Amino acid sequence: MLVLFETSVGYAIFKVLNEKKLQEVDSLWKEFETPEKANKIVKLKHFEKFQDTAEALAAFTALMEGKINKQLKKVLKKIVKEAHEPLAVADAKLGGVIKEKLNLSCIHSPVVNELMRGIRSQMDGLIPGVEPREMTAMCLGLAHSLSRYRLKFSADKVDTMIVQAISLLDDLDKELNNYIMRCREWYGWHFPELGKIISDNLTYCKCLQKVGDRKNYASAQLSELLPEEVEAEVKAAAEISMGTEVSEEDICNILHLCTQVIEISEYRTQLYEYLQNRMMAIAPNVTVMVGELVGARLIAHAGSLLNLAKHAASTVQILGAEKALFRALKSRRDTPKYGLIYHASLVGQTSPKHKGKISRMLAAKTVLAIRYDAFGEDSSSAMGVENRAKLEARLRALEDRGIRKISGTGKALAKAEKYEHKSEVKTYDPSGDSTLPTCSKKRKIEQVDKEDEVIEKKAKRAKVKIKVEEEVVEDVEDTEEEVVQVVEEQETSVKKKKKKDKKKHVKEEPLSEEEPCTSTAVASPEKKKKKKKKKVNED
Repeated sequence: MLVLFETSVGYAIFKVLNEKKLQEVDSLWKEFETPEKANKIVKLKHFEKFQDTAEALAAFTALMEGKINKQLKKVLKKIVKEAHEPLAVADAKLGGVIKEKLNLSCIHSPVVNELMRGIRSQMDGLIPGVEPREMTAMCLGLAHSLSRYRLKFSADKVDTMIVQAISLLDDLDKELNNYIMRCREWYGWHFPELGKIISDNLTYCKCLQKVGDRKNYASAQLSELLPEEVEAEVKAAAEISMGTEVSEEDICNILHLCTQVIEISEYRTQLYEYLQNRMMAIAPNVTVMVGELVGARLIAHAGSLLNLAKHAASTVQILGAEKALFRALKSRRDTPKYGLIYHASLVGQTSPKHKGKISRMLAAKTVLAIRYDAFGEDSSSAMGVENRAKLEARLRALEDRGIRKISGTGKALAKAEKYEHKSEVKTYDPSGDSTLPTCSKKRKIEQVDKEDEVIEKKAKRAKVKIKVEEEVVEDVEDTEEEVVQVVEEQETSVKKKKKKDKKKHVKEEPLSEEEPCTSTAVASPEKKKKKKKKKVNED
């Protein structure tokens, strides 16, 4: 009987010398106490060594999946078939595969397991030509490789690089903003008009680096950086600038700051491309759903892709808005509808009233994409593209027709209509230009008579009003004439000193009885008369 024994160094085939001792299963371990005793029971017939750890990993992964490696096939055909003896194997599934493909009789029993245990205990003495250090190193390397394979772990799928890259990208953005603000403020003392003309920060720094002092703008060629119109405006502003003069040392320091800004900007673009590539390698479906930056921020916030895959869709939806969530729970107000996922393109292109719905649906589909990327074997982005198309169709349905509420059997009959952009051309309606009726309506004779009667009544009422107003006006004129006569009489009474007291009392009594409203008009001449009386008494 032959025994197939797998090691981390290679395949070993032993021949059993004394099969009678195998019948005593309980006492078989005593035969493997020393290497000398072990050599009396089994003897090495053939040893096929692995070239490297990758070959060993491929062989063992095939054995775990119940498959035969090409190298093992060659060994079995060469050694076992020629011997025409049964083969003892440690795995019954492997024995079945060998029997099917190579037509070899395989044995798997408790006796074989005890025999394998004894061979493993005396492996150094039974396999010559293999040093213990080499065996230990190969065991350790194969164990690490095998554990990576079992956990679906790959060096290309290290999400730590994404966490560090997105954190560095955010830091670079903050530093760039500070540097550019400092540069604009510093150079603004010398040439303040340039900051208003050139709005792009990188172009501003490149122009500043190329020219330096504002006196050099007249002879400088900026056609590579600026359009012709902007270049002419910059040169015209440099001639009449309100800025102060600065020294060459100040210009050198400002130029050095500009070079730093340009270098950091170039490094940022390079880092962004690196982040895009890593996201497409590690999480392609998440990248398709929410984009590189939002996907990377979600992974960084959760710590890793595996941690993010353990979160529910409702958690992913508000991930990044923890402060607002706990503040709302504490004050018993409405909880936030979105966190980091708000910056996704699908949520951004939605109207405000539908942002909550789209963010909820996007979070649900994103969680499926995260779990597929974290635990799936396929690295394609087909699932993400399909889910994104569904969300876009749903978004169009919300924006165009609103939400259709279907219940009962209507769900089975409802079909998604194909989206077609309908451009409606509206024509001008001239009917609203004129307030006159377009066609004359015929009226009945009775209606005409009624309208005439109404008009006559209105005319009579108007005449009565006019008469009343005329009478009121005549009364007012009569009272005015009486007041004028009274005033004239008072003037004549002033001239006659002897008779003035009697006439005054006679005239005031009828005035007070007939015209009480004219007392205000006569008040002023009465005061004058009292003053004159006092003067006469003094004389």
